[in-house]
Amino acid sequence: MLDENAVHEHVRGICFKTGPPGLVGVEAEWLIHDLGAAGTRVPLRRLAAAVEAAHPLPEGSLVTYEPGGQLELSTPARPGPAAAHHALAADLRHLDRHLADAGLTRDGCALDPRPAARRQLTDQRYVAMESYFDSFGPAGRAMMCSTASLQVCLDIGHDEEQARARWRLLHRLGPVLLAAFANSPLWRGRLTGWRSTRQAIWQALDPSRVTPVASGGGDPWTAWARYALDGRVMAVRRNDGPWKVNPGLRFRDWLRDGLDGGPTLDDLTFHLSTLFPPIRPRGWLELRMIDALPEPWWPVPVAVAATLADDPVAADRCAEAVEQLPPGRWTQAARQGLADRALAVAALGSFTAARDALRHAEPALASLVDRYIERYVEPGRCPADDLISEVRT
Repeated sequence: MLDENAVHEHVRGICFKTGPPGLVGVEAEWLIHDLGAAGTRVPLRRLAAAVEAAHPLPEGSLVTYEPGGQLELSTPARPGPAAAHHALAADLRHLDRHLADAGLTRDGCALDPRPAARRQLTDQRYVAMESYFDSFGPAGRAMMCSTASLQVCLDIGHDEEQARARWRLLHRLGPVLLAAFANSPLWRGRLTGWRSTRQAIWQALDPSRVTPVASGGGDPWTAWARYALDGRVMAVRRNDGPWKVNPGLRFRDWLRDGLDGGPTLDDLTFHLSTLFPPIRPRGWLELRMIDALPEPWWPVPVAVAATLADDPVAADRCAEAVEQLPPGRWTQAARQGLADRALAVAALGSFTAARDALRHAEPALASLVDRYIERYVEPGRCPADDLISEVRT
């Protein structure tokens, strides 16, 4: 029988499984457009047929779909950012040819500019998710069907001490990455006042599953276990009926009340998959705050985040750069991007540390990061500012 102690044990042993760091994975989401009919929605069956024609992908990325028909590629974990970049770039080049043959193209926008999308996936998970988020307002459907992100996946750390340090560093760095890569100032043809409207949409969802995990100076695995226990249950999986549940039920309440016989370990695993903080531990650390980016810029967050986590010198320089940054600057980052002076200063110190570390090992990536610094970080801008300028002119 599952109890709160078992939740803590699972989180510590599975979600925070330690080991030698250095592996990097990328989960990249893309909006899909019809080359011959701009502004129309692409049926998922048409996209899936084009993807099926492209199988197998040369580097083995896993292809999945988001509820609105967004395409997602998840690379295998690779040793370092350059290998992860190579894997995703090769699979995208291969896939792009088949998408073009089908009259389709992927878009590096983070928020769909077209009218509201409808859910195309009919799995019980997404039916229940849509119903659950509807109880909090319209943001849930927008998140599910109209947003796209780039998620960087990094190892937990060599041991518990390093896991604590990486957790602290990445949580201080997270708003910097959000601000520097913000790329969604438009929604349905209008400026929203946010550099990352995608993040604003996420922040409008159930706070028990999207706010950052606050360790409060303690162990991150204890903080994540408490977060999971306090998180509301999105769905109770059943074989003979709908998965809907009272949206006020917390996981610790389910443990105590024994609804439907009480949760199992599989139910806990499912529950953890429905929690979406900006940094989520899954046996690795999944950075979820980065907007989708177009060519040629999407490799930059992969290179910067992985280098700042894994290179000791770069990590120390990054820690110094973010030390003066007020904690919890997520909303300012999403609204202002690098127009926020404190975020801009932290970004410049962090990005130059990553670039300098990459120059020796990965000069091609270092050059791309340097171009990004010159175009965006040094002048205190982000890709959203390009789109804002286009609209205003």
